[in-house]
Amino acid sequence: MTVYTHNRSLKGDTFLGFPLQGFGFLISLLLTLAMGFFTFFASTALAIFALLGWNLLGHHAVNYADSYRFVGLPAGSVALVGAFFVFGRLWLRALTHRG
Repeated sequence: MTVYTHNRSLKGDTFLGFPLQGFGFLISLLLTLAMGFFTFFASTALAIFALLGWNLLGHHAVNYADSYRFVGLPAGSVALVGAFFVFGRLWLRALTHRG
């Protein structure tokens, strides 16, 4: 069996594996929102499971809505703002390297 590979070298600069060519505003915005949503849902799920264990093992009665309010929302907000600066910087850098 013969395997053909195409040696595709990235022309131009990369930042953490992201190519700076063709890195437009819409992709930056989409990646920023995806990072915020993923962080919100992942941290909320982990907090719900942690509260489940806390309530079952310790015979407590902590409300599960606290995981959204005190874990998911702050984590998602921090990730959204951080991703905004990271992907915004990547977009501006790609914008300046096009010329």
